[in-house]
Amino acid sequence: MSILEVKNLTHGFGDRAIFEDVNFRLLKGEHIGFVGANGEGKSTFMSIIMGSLEPDGGKIIWSKHHRVGYMDQHAGLGKGKTTREALAEAFQYLFDVEAQINETYLKMGEMSQDEMNAALEEVGELQEELDSGDFYLIDSKVEETARGLGLTDLLDKDVSELSGGQRTKILLGKLLLEKPDILLLDEPTNYLDEEHIFWLKNYLQNYENAFILISHDVPFMDSVVNVIYHVHGLGLTRYSMSYHEFERVFEEKKAQLEAKHNAQVAEAEKLKDFIARKKANVATSGQAKAREKKLAKMEIVKTISEKPKPHFDFLFSRKPSRQVFEAKDLIIGYPQTGPLSSAINLKVESGAKIAFVGSNGIGKSTLLKSLMGLIPAIDGEVEKGNFQDIAYYEQEVKEPSTKTVLDDLWDEYPSWNQAELRGALARVGLTAKQIESRVHVLSGGEQAKLRFAKLMNTESNILILDEPTNHLDVDAKEELQRALKDYPGTILMVSHEPEFYEGCTDLVINCEEWTTRMV
Repeated sequence: MSILEVKNLTHGFGDRAIFEDVNFRLLKGEHIGFVGANGEGKSTFMSIIMGSLEPDGGKIIWSKHHRVGYMDQHAGLGKGKTTREALAEAFQYLFDVEAQINETYLKMGEMSQDEMNAALEEVGELQEELDSGDFYLIDSKVEETARGLGLTDLLDKDVSELSGGQRTKILLGKLLLEKPDILLLDEPTNYLDEEHIFWLKNYLQNYENAFILISHDVPFMDSVVNVIYHVHGLGLTRYSMSYHEFERVFEEKKAQLEAKHNAQVAEAEKLKDFIARKKANVATSGQAKAREKKLAKMEIVKTISEKPKPHFDFLFSRKPSRQVFEAKDLIIGYPQTGPLSSAINLKVESGAKIAFVGSNGIGKSTLLKSLMGLIPAIDGEVEKGNFQDIAYYEQEVKEPSTKTVLDDLWDEYPSWNQAELRGALARVGLTAKQIESRVHVLSGGEQAKLRFAKLMNTESNILILDEPTNHLDVDAKEELQRALKDYPGTILMVSHEPEFYEGCTDLVINCEEWTTRMV
């Protein structure tokens, strides 16, 4: 039974086409993985089926009596409430039922006997709704989900005091507590550390309802989905299989189409050659005409065109002093919230490649900023070496620019000509259409590629990267890993993806060893 059907969907932004005559269906209980390169339209599709974006053409048909929960990678969270209250909002419909029961009891003093009997019957039905919805277990459910996502220590904190990653966790937790008929998840593992990704993986594996998942975390996706929809070349293709099986089938399909295409092209060239040689000869003109008819009817199959793959290379400036950073009894944190760590003693030598790992909210990003001197230490000190040229990739950025991608990069490199700018943007995998688009309409992955275009064209000898793989597609992550491995300078990185950081760093530091936060 179809929960959702999309028929003949067409959509684009300006003259940039995203979808053309697309069809899609979601069946009850299906766990769908939405895959494709950055900018192919995965998040756009989610916005269209949710109704927040009107398509240029086509129909979106939902079944009756369904509840949809949407995890948006760009969603926000209101101020003035605690984490506990924000999570408990998932059960608002049950609080409304309780309020209705209380209101009915208050009115009973003015009711006749018949009205009283009818009201008691209604209250009984409402009470059954509370019981079936586990109303009296809300607190334990909230605490269980908070524990699974690493929010236990933040339950009584105002959400306005939390980091962007922590707020994203709250949105995810609230969505899971709502347990809708259909979950729509857009990059849910961004901002989750390994332990909480494992918890979410187990949750989704046992989720009895349907969901659609967008994720570039291949091991995570492969463990939870049973259907793949590939977003590619303005269309969608359905594969009823795991992600790794899809990869194998897709590569075979590409190879078969390419072989057929090449054979047809070769045959067409032979026909053209025969026609050119034999057409003027009376004895063979009939054969030539027959070949012309055959050539005219021939439809050469199209190969599967691939998006341009990114190429990352970080410019090295000069060799710094042997010791890059030395933290002596360093205590990191903020005056308004207090220390995040016990005393940290750390030496970083030139050429070291270090990954800082551990649960969210324990101070990994704060440590990077403290080492750079962007925020003052609570106590202790950081000695910085000489000749430092730092390139910093920040996890959270301000509102995206309303300028075009080209103009945004031009602001960074005003002396460059347009050919140099376009070349730099093409190298990170952005197409001509994307280069001419406004930054704020790009996907998270496309915006990340723009940020890397700025970073890799700035000479540096120290790269400081805070969750650099968030939003990046598979090709971009593989290329970034290669570039970091080849980079001759120092790398300090925060990452939650072992498959990524283990391939480009030589030391992993677990920050949970010095944090003062509960983990």
